[in-house]
Amino acid sequence: MFSGRTSVGLDVHARSVVAHAVDWETGRHVAQRLVPVDAGVVAWVARLAQPVAVAYEAGPTGFGLARAFAAAGGAVCGGGAVEVGAAARGSGENRSARRRPAGPPGAYRGAARGDGAVRGAGGCSGSGPGAGGRAGRSDAARHRCSKLLLRHGIVYYGGQPWNGPHERWLAAQRFDRSGVQIAFDEALDAVWATTGRRERLDTAVETMAAEPQWSPVVGRLACVRGVATLTAFGLAVEIGDWERFTGATIGAYLGLVPSESSSGSRRSQGAITKAGNTHARRLLVEAAWQHQRPLRSANTAVRGRRKTATPAVRARGEAADRRLHQRWMTFTARGKTGNVAAVAVARELAGWCWSLATMTE
Repeated sequence: MFSGRTSVGLDVHARSVVAHAVDWETGRHVAQRLVPVDAGVVAWVARLAQPVAVAYEAGPTGFGLARAFAAAGGAVCGGGAVEVGAAARGSGENRSARRRPAGPPGAYRGAARGDGAVRGAGGCSGSGPGAGGRAGRSDAARHRCSKLLLRHGIVYYGGQPWNGPHERWLAAQRFDRSGVQIAFDEALDAVWATTGRRERLDTAVETMAAEPQWSPVVGRLACVRGVATLTAFGLAVEIGDWERFTGATIGAYLGLVPSESSSGSRRSQGAITKAGNTHARRLLVEAAWQHQRPLRSANTAVRGRRKTATPAVRARGEAADRRLHQRWMTFTARGKTGNVAAVAVARELAGWCWSLATMTE
């Protein structure tokens, strides 16, 4: 908990910054709407009673401001380190700005200047059929192409789709009506374009994941089933500083814990909060589905990733696989749906990922 004199909460927007400051010795509260110029905001904070700790609601508009405070020798923490009471539901710039900073000043590592490009690449490479990333668009293009053929009674029976023989079969399709042929050609071209784009992004992301900045944590995370290089890299760049969490708090940061509405002795839990980083939460839920499968010896890809890890990391990854599969079986035995089980397993998977990311080798 912050023990200095003044704490400042900032709700940062592209065109304005709403600031609320509380002097905890005098009880004086100051509110101000500021022009979003980093130097001006830093100067306004410098005029307050010192020492000061500053918190902003985490988002891309605050990254530059966080760097400006760091350059001026100030302390800043982000949304993941802010103490929020049970009554703090809802949004609004004044509510966001009034939240008091928590945790030791400087415990939050804001995005470094080069992290934006890395996170952008990680986001583009996000997998999953519902994703806005690479596989989302690729799967949508494939779906349109296959359903166009289905509407005309054309079905592929030659085995698994979207491999070499299937692609040659697609290229050989011809239609009598020119309008149908044009629509099919456009749909097939979209498949080739998105597939090529996906492969280029995958190659670029794997290259970045091998850089010294990311390779240690990516290598450790990839020792868990369902967390391959692309998923591990996405988690690494989205979460950034793993040390600001614990295994028990990272699930709440990612919005994987149930919402709660309690009064007196009554305690009512609802759907997950869905707070925090949407992309990281989606990656974890998709990885959690892999733990539904029977727990046999790890497949070739997982064994290959574990081969380069230390014995301690390898043992931790194997323990995570056993525990997460056991949890999935428990939820199934209790009659829980697959979606509910996946989210619950993802919450525990977040803790295992934290454990691996913070290991010292």
